[in-house]
Amino acid sequence: MASTLEFRTPGYNPYAVKYSPYYDSRLAVATAANYGIVGNGRLFCLGLSAAGVQCEKTFETNDAQYDLAWSEINENQLIVACGDGSIKLFDLGVENFPVMNFHEHKRETFSVCWNPVTKDSFISSSWDGTVKVWSPTRNASIKTLPLGCCTYSTSYCPSNPALISAVSGDSSLRIFDLRTPVSAKYHLTNVIPVHAPATGGQGYSRLADGTIYSGTVPNEVLTHDWNKYNDTVIATAGVDRVIRTFDIRNPAGGPLALMTGHEYAVRRVAWSPHASDILVSASYDMSVRVWTDGSTMPQHNQPPVPSGRQPDTVRAGTQLGLMNRHTEFVTGVDWCLFGAGGWCASAGWDERVLLWDAASLLRG
Repeated sequence: MASTLEFRTPGYNPYAVKYSPYYDSRLAVATAANYGIVGNGRLFCLGLSAAGVQCEKTFETNDAQYDLAWSEINENQLIVACGDGSIKLFDLGVENFPVMNFHEHKRETFSVCWNPVTKDSFISSSWDGTVKVWSPTRNASIKTLPLGCCTYSTSYCPSNPALISAVSGDSSLRIFDLRTPVSAKYHLTNVIPVHAPATGGQGYSRLADGTIYSGTVPNEVLTHDWNKYNDTVIATAGVDRVIRTFDIRNPAGGPLALMTGHEYAVRRVAWSPHASDILVSASYDMSVRVWTDGSTMPQHNQPPVPSGRQPDTVRAGTQLGLMNRHTEFVTGVDWCLFGAGGWCASAGWDERVLLWDAASLLRG
């Protein structure tokens, strides 16, 4: 792959990388010393120029950094999830110290996401089994959503600011709707068992080869992401190495599609902002893979499916490309929102951030 740019984070192992939603030439990397086991963290703010990838600013934290999210209201601000349970808001125009500190989680904060619609709030998830809703202007959280088990990832729906999703160690994808009364299970509206077979409708679904899909042994779900073009579809992945997509309108319908190929746990998935069927995944097998979920491909011998219903056959997604330049666990991946629609950034425990053109991986 000729079109690859590289930046090194010596002494720090990256956990997450995110492109700025404002500039195609700016991105940030959350890292931890000693693989996040013990030691401090460092946030690298990077810029792209004719000379390559340059470090524009760094911020230190007393504990490991596990995730980050750019502010949707200030192009120079971003939040970082830390191993001591805190969330820190940094400003590129302020030296050294965070401008706000949010600390209510009792264990590691592992995921953060800024509201892309109203832009006035963000969420965090923690190993303490909760998701918290915050305002960047106040230190105390606005709302706490209990899950009761280690919560690895949380996200806002890209089109509805009231919908929040989370995946956790109990093999579940949960959907919260803040428009519902808090007395109604703390806004919980759906619990989708990620590894279970279909239990609604006809009670089963089939794989592409005709065999009945009977589900798999429950495993921890480490990551998920909303489709940017179909706001009822979510992709999940985790310890069992399989990427699945679900339609939240039919929580008992089982997966829409399965994508297999990773050899170890999948650490992060991200839908493309440029195509409805394309997503990218990062794995502990040291690879980043580009997929299509098959939703835009013709399904032979399938009757039309009414809106809101699952098809009887679980689609088999197709791997379109493989990027294997990393030499350690790949823990972060993100798409650039701008340009021709193919540039990705990936980060791994090999202390490297790679920027590369996913379009160059696509077959044919």
